[in-house]
Amino acid sequence: MTRVVVRAERTFTGGAFRPATVVVTDGVITDVLPLDATPDVGAGTETVDVPADAVLLPGLVDSHVHVNEPGRTEWEGFASATAAAAAGGVTTIVDMPLNSLPPTTTAEALEIKRAAAAPSARVDVGFWGGAVPENRGSLAPLHDAGAYGFKCFLSPSGVPEFGHLDRPGLDAAMAEVAVLGSRLIVHAEDPDLLHGDGALGRGYEAFLASRPAASEAAAIGSVVAAARRTGARAHVLHLSDAASLPVIREARADGVALTVETCPHYLTLVAEEIPDGAAEFKCCPPIRAAANRDLLWAGLLDGTVDAIVSDHSPSTVELKGAGDGDFGLAWGGISGLQVGLSAVWTEARTRGVPLERLVPLFTTGPAAVAGLEGVGVIEPGAVGHLTVFGPDDAFVVDAGALLHRNPVSAYDHRPLVGRVRRTLLRGETVFDLDGGGVVGHPAGRLLSARAARTTVAAGGR
Repeated sequence: MTRVVVRAERTFTGGAFRPATVVVTDGVITDVLPLDATPDVGAGTETVDVPADAVLLPGLVDSHVHVNEPGRTEWEGFASATAAAAAGGVTTIVDMPLNSLPPTTTAEALEIKRAAAAPSARVDVGFWGGAVPENRGSLAPLHDAGAYGFKCFLSPSGVPEFGHLDRPGLDAAMAEVAVLGSRLIVHAEDPDLLHGDGALGRGYEAFLASRPAASEAAAIGSVVAAARRTGARAHVLHLSDAASLPVIREARADGVALTVETCPHYLTLVAEEIPDGAAEFKCCPPIRAAANRDLLWAGLLDGTVDAIVSDHSPSTVELKGAGDGDFGLAWGGISGLQVGLSAVWTEARTRGVPLERLVPLFTTGPAAVAGLEGVGVIEPGAVGHLTVFGPDDAFVVDAGALLHRNPVSAYDHRPLVGRVRRTLLRGETVFDLDGGGVVGHPAGRLLSARAARTTVAAGGR
């Protein structure tokens, strides 16, 4: 039996910060006690005293990470991605079904990906499956193999092996996931309203105009309509268009099972400040104007947005630099897994938003999106994933020092406030900022929705 006791004057538990002593036994939180408690834990127990200027958070959950291994491990891999996650306080990720080769669109491909992840995962990893034209009507084996749900694109994905769904395909996928009791997570851009394939030049304005907000709004309307018809659970990925928030609110009020996420880059970066040729800022859907960012924050604070996730979508330096900074030719995707909480907290401070408003959006929100249980909270029975965060720690991002595989980041040289000092996975320290960074051997576990469904069916937690 192993025990770890963590004491903090400000522990996020029960929706607020309060003094607490957290006891983790064999990887599970067994007690949350007053700070001055002296639990009878026996000899050999490790004690972690969180400094008074830091806070103790649940381990963060990121339900939108592109790891890309196998097949494109030079873009990112489980070793580098999960190390970056640990450094960012993230203890659970859910991997996207692309851009790996093969994509996770069959049960066999899921096993290949699990085998790739097993030796090197430093945090816990779950897996999304993919819904593509080729597996229409055949999602059940992937569901039974443990996929947490199914991702689809309504516009070209950017890689030829992961095709997008047309309107009949979307309806068919929604109907199928409804029968399975699963969820469909959707990259919502309408291809009929996109334009500008090929070179667009080094100015950001042309790229932004090529992916207008109208495309996102039209696609979200299609998702809502299909979910309404089928009764399926649907999730809108990486919302950038704040004008779509009223449609989402209305659908929920009507009983549509719909959730929505946004990303740190949409909450912290703005189109007006993107320099010419700075393709590290390219992502799809795109970063929009400052006024749009303000409305996204309003949707965050009124509860319309369920989760903040990274959409960590890395590539090689060469792909990001394709076309010498041409926004039409460069690979689209933001590498932000390691700095998401810091970036959003920096912006939140300027808006007077307290940290306790953000924590659920980085923990229980993404966990609920994926259907993960027992993570993202500090309470008895939960997994002992914990993050020590210094909310006043100032630093400047150095892309070359981040643990992502490639030294490319839209946050490079950006001054931020708030830094992860320590990350504990099942009570064991896996990242220590002052103790050498990532420590120990890979101890992450591979998660399966099949196991969670079996536990629920048996009447367990």
